[in-house]
Amino acid sequence: MKPFHPQVNLFFNALVFFTRIPAPAGVDFSSANLSQASRYLPIIGLLIGAIAAVIWWVTSQLLPQPIAILLSMLSTLLATGAFHEDGLADCADGFGGGWEKPQILTIMKDSRIGAYGAIALIMMLALKFSALSSLTHIITALLLGHSLSRLAAVCLIYKDSYVQDDAQSKVKPVARTIDKQGMLVAALPAILIFILMADIAALLVLIPVTLTTLGCSFYFNKRIGGYTGDCLGSCQQLNELVIYLWFCLPWML
Repeated sequence: MKPFHPQVNLFFNALVFFTRIPAPAGVDFSSANLSQASRYLPIIGLLIGAIAAVIWWVTSQLLPQPIAILLSMLSTLLATGAFHEDGLADCADGFGGGWEKPQILTIMKDSRIGAYGAIALIMMLALKFSALSSLTHIITALLLGHSLSRLAAVCLIYKDSYVQDDAQSKVKPVARTIDKQGMLVAALPAILIFILMADIAALLVLIPVTLTTLGCSFYFNKRIGGYTGDCLGSCQQLNELVIYLWFCLPWML
């Protein structure tokens, strides 16, 4: 079999790592490829958003809107294995129950979910459902929400330092570094969506997303001196919600 182009290999490495979607035979899975795969996380987010949008559109033709939205949300959880939601829960438990860096990291590595994590997950899913239920431009919100929120997580990789060096880490070695070329690739999905939308009000969503990402960066650096994979998942989830809430504003409806 003819080998895949190096960039295609990177994409499929990212696809298998960040989702439950299988890759075709012949993909070169390696630590070297995996370490460069984060650049394709926003493109994968666009794919996840497209899956959610298709599920919502099909089911909304047959079922009540609330059920269609819940099935759309379920499809993203199944497609990703709740990868980022797990990071949010671990972050909530770690930062909620720990005071010092070693204690926070130890709690975050615990596979069991605590009270803080459970509350964070319930509130996040409830707020997403409520926001999506209020929207008229659901497809746009899903596509942008899933891709741009993952770009925000990639920005943390580019900007900050990885603090956890442990064989049990869920993101090793993906979340170590990303170069400028990788950042350009990561930004392409959001740029494409904004060009197709040609909507200044939608473009302004970059303001709350930037503020949320900087807020995450400041908090993570203050508490543990950088980020972990769970921090990236938490940043993605928070920004996804922020994007949905932005589309709920009166001038976006």
